Amino acid sequence: MTPGTKPGEPVAEPADRALRFAENVVYAAAGALLILGAVAVIVMVCYHLLLDTDDGARTAVAEALDGLLLAFILLELLAGIRATMTEKKLVAEPFLIVGIIASIKEIVLVTLASQHARGDEGDAFTDAMTEVSVLGGVVLLLSLASFLVRRKEREPEEEKKA
Repeated sequence: MTPGTKPGEPVAEPADRALRFAENVVYAAAGALLILGAVAVIVMVCYHLLLDTDDGARTAVAEALDGLLLAFILLELLAGIRATMTEKKLVAEPFLIVGIIASIKEIVLVTLASQHARGDEGDAFTDAMTEVSVLGGVVLLLSLASFLVRRKEREPEEEKKA
């Protein structure tokens, strides 16, 4: 009998099992799509890294780094799905890590783009550095949130040991 169902509820238990199965099927489908997406991104990164070196190594490596960080984001989302399926509850930490990786990805891209804007007239370089500063703040806040989530998750274990 599952938690929350009472004896004598003949529909609740089978319905709960069917819905749990359907939920896991959807999670598994989403996970499969994330895996396919990550593999596709890595294949495209390899392909373009080989072909785009004619435009310059710096450009090719920057594009490869962008793609690899996207693959890491997809894989961390997959970890979030796995954790949710395993623990039967939404786990926040993988999604915080996705936010950190996405922010770092944008910092790298803005920094690379700002190298061209440094000599330009106007506020393009200043805007880019403001964006990097804000994204750095986002990384710090998400890191703090991740630390606090880990600390909160460890509290019940520490209480049991005491």
